[in-house]
Amino acid sequence: MHDCLVTRAKSAVPLDAVKRPDLEGWLSRQSAHDANWLRRAGFAAKDGEILLLPAGEGNVSSAVLGLGEERDPLALAAFSEMLPEGTYLLREIPEGLGGTNGTLAWMLGTYSFDRYRKSNRNVPKLLVDSRLDAARVRRIAEGVFLARDLINTPSNDMGPAELAETARGLAARFGGRCSIVTGDDLILENFPLMHAVGRASERAPCLIDLRWGAEDAPRVTLVGKGVCFDSGGLDLKNSTGMLTMKKDMGGAAVVLGLALMVMDAKLSVRLRVLVPAVENAVSGRAYRPGDVIRSRKGLTIEIGNTDAEGRLVLADALCEADTETPELLIDIATLTGAARAATGMELPPFFTDDESLAAELSRHATEVHDPLWRLPLWRGYERTLASPIADLNNIPDYNLAGAITAALFLNRFVERARSWVHLDIPAWIDRPRPGRRRGAEANAARALYALLESRYAAPAPASRRRPAKRR
Repeated sequence: MHDCLVTRAKSAVPLDAVKRPDLEGWLSRQSAHDANWLRRAGFAAKDGEILLLPAGEGNVSSAVLGLGEERDPLALAAFSEMLPEGTYLLREIPEGLGGTNGTLAWMLGTYSFDRYRKSNRNVPKLLVDSRLDAARVRRIAEGVFLARDLINTPSNDMGPAELAETARGLAARFGGRCSIVTGDDLILENFPLMHAVGRASERAPCLIDLRWGAEDAPRVTLVGKGVCFDSGGLDLKNSTGMLTMKKDMGGAAVVLGLALMVMDAKLSVRLRVLVPAVENAVSGRAYRPGDVIRSRKGLTIEIGNTDAEGRLVLADALCEADTETPELLIDIATLTGAARAATGMELPPFFTDDESLAAELSRHATEVHDPLWRLPLWRGYERTLASPIADLNNIPDYNLAGAITAALFLNRFVERARSWVHLDIPAWIDRPRPGRRRGAEANAARALYALLESRYAAPAPASRRRPAKRR
């Protein structure tokens, strides 16, 4: 990650941003020279339009970004995506786009995935006020970038073992513990669904279990779907359906990025991260449509379709997570195409029966511009999960409401957790915008971190607390 924030600089180029309806008023406040230059250049404050204003000897005196109707709260990321190398500062910025939000937008705009094609671009630096919590902005950006890098990495270089190494690295960095159950040991440790889904691949499936924090702190458990490539199994996807299936471990990537944020911030939680990491492949060992498999919980599951593997591996992981009765249990998965049909790629749905949690998560998602939308856990659809020969079928007997029925399936494996939420994310951007390039995205990571930070932020050390006012 580029460290593009500085608190001291000999000089910095000022940057302004202006909405189209405010353009004439803004121009009237500029010098006659600059206003004439902008008018002659045809600057119209269109969305994403950037114009550099010249100084002597080929230098830049300032730059201005057009915001159009200002519908994008991360619009300032366009600055760091497009400006040449140098040091800049935000000057006249509409309310709500500057400060911490503008600084994070700047950092998000510096992201690039360079593992296979190196970039020679030197990213521009932003001069920030020393009173701004730059460490917090950096940790959020680093968590997002980690998730994006994991998702963007193609499956030949990102299998279960590589996901496990990432978790081990995080545990070592922050003083946590990470254990891995691999291959046939999943049977010995009673994770039969994970083993069944992953056994067809030459790359052994594994359960990643990262723990961090004080034993007596509130228990927060994150579960992320780690299907490192999804061929569909014997119910094979077509070639188009497989093109982006490297992203099917997006839930795992997001929980690891979120864990980085939590541990770096030293939140007062007992954090546990569980990632069922598998590859859904095709071979003579592949599980079959019509098979019946007994889950970790003891419920038997008839396999209606091998391409509904995510809910299977999550079921075993959720059952294990639930045994500790966490205060908050969060699972994140690229689970259903039905979720994309319902809310598109930019507005992932979430499901919970906890009304307070739903309101709190929605509020934080709006505040940090990491959009989420609640869909109902409609119990009337539970009967669609029935099987004539087992406790459940992994494919509902209903061709509608697929995101809801998948959430209801997962909910059958959660009983003890005091609060549970399931997020069905795309982990992918199909329409690029400033700070969000086409490709991987860490949907919900920032919203969930804001939620956890608001609940579990550690108190400031006594030396940093302000003395109480005398009455």
